[in-house]
Amino acid sequence: MLELNRYDTNELKEKDKKHLWHNITPYSEQDRPMIVTEAAGSWVTDSEGNRYLDAMSGLWCVNVGYGRQELADAAYKQLSTMPYFPLTQSHLPAIELAEKLNEWLEGEYVIFFSNSGSEANEVAFKIARQYQQQIGQHNRFKFISRYRAYHGSSLGALSATGQAQRKYKYEPLTSGFLHVAPPDSYRRPDGMSVEDFNLQCANEIERTIVWEGVESVAAVIMEPVITGGGIIVPEPSYLKRVEEICNQYGVLLIIDEVICGFGRSGRKFGHQNFSIQPDIVTMAKGLTSGYLPLSATAVRKEIYDTFKDNTEMYSHLRHVNTFGGNPASCALALANLQLLEREQLVARAEVLGQRLRSAFDDLLEHPLVGDIRHFGFLLGIELVADKTTKAPASVDVVKKIIGECKRAGLIIGKNGDTVAGYNNVLTFSPPLASTDDDMAFIISTFKQVMANQIASADDAG
Repeated sequence: MLELNRYDTNELKEKDKKHLWHNITPYSEQDRPMIVTEAAGSWVTDSEGNRYLDAMSGLWCVNVGYGRQELADAAYKQLSTMPYFPLTQSHLPAIELAEKLNEWLEGEYVIFFSNSGSEANEVAFKIARQYQQQIGQHNRFKFISRYRAYHGSSLGALSATGQAQRKYKYEPLTSGFLHVAPPDSYRRPDGMSVEDFNLQCANEIERTIVWEGVESVAAVIMEPVITGGGIIVPEPSYLKRVEEICNQYGVLLIIDEVICGFGRSGRKFGHQNFSIQPDIVTMAKGLTSGYLPLSATAVRKEIYDTFKDNTEMYSHLRHVNTFGGNPASCALALANLQLLEREQLVARAEVLGQRLRSAFDDLLEHPLVGDIRHFGFLLGIELVADKTTKAPASVDVVKKIIGECKRAGLIIGKNGDTVAGYNNVLTFSPPLASTDDDMAFIISTFKQVMANQIASADDAG
């Protein structure tokens, strides 16, 4: 790490400009990124000494907050004892973590470790296709996902992603991935109830399975709630109906818990809010609270058992990952889950989410706010140019609000680079360990920024 007393901020930014390629960020000759140097709790500090409340938990992942010494200690202890060994064999941290994950999943699963959410989903796709072949369903290779959903950046996971702007210039991608409409209740047809609309969206999955050919569809993949695509929260009957459809047609149900998992939803995993039991669960981010890379693909025991046949050369899963299940990452993840339990942060997430949603209730009267959606301690605010037509607000309006929040010391997010015309949702995903003072700052700062938008419009008029 660069020593700040050796470089001034301008020099650091020049080095950044020369050497570093940033994630999903358009190049700008003038604007240089914030250089974060310290973090504690819900707050980060940049190289100029400015403090910001990180209401996005990094990239939806720092669930327990920054600066948890016990997590650093768990990783250090493991690195000092045995820093690395591949999971072609085994080691104690991976065994203990896999056992703990089964406890959290409240089912009987076998765990395959990787490094990222994209990789966890890639593993799920390979397992689903191979499983279908091993039970005699040799033509089942297709996957059904949803438009606006995000499942990763690697080619298979990007194929499952329903965000055209993330795919542009990278296509053609992997074949066999189909998409259906998301249950966006805010934009349902006039006169249709939320429940009827959600059931209609779920039944579109059944229609797609039938029209594509039941014998060709291997699995459906979805998040419990579409997160990066705009916090699109289904009505409770939706996921239950999807599960019924999958069971009826012999299609596996893959639930992507990369963001919704590990307490973010107010339950240990997001799908537990809907009383379903997925065939495969993918997870990352909050598994380690972002402290080290680690992801997991949890596979229902009955599916795993079909890979045990030693009489056939290709029965085992031929997938290897050099760093997946790194001992230090597993040890830290186990400490992270224990911390979430000890401090009861899963239950607190539900309380804080309700508090944030209630505090923003009056923003529904704001001329720019079309809808507010929340799921546990996730919240999305859809900005519109016209509340009657629901025409989405421009990207410039979204950027302006995010910029003014940052100038006031608050980092919030957006559903950027998704689908044309609908990059108009502000997102909040603060650490589950946020204090009451943190919450007060988020609420007061954001509401002041939104009030300023009205004042600016009045001044311009």
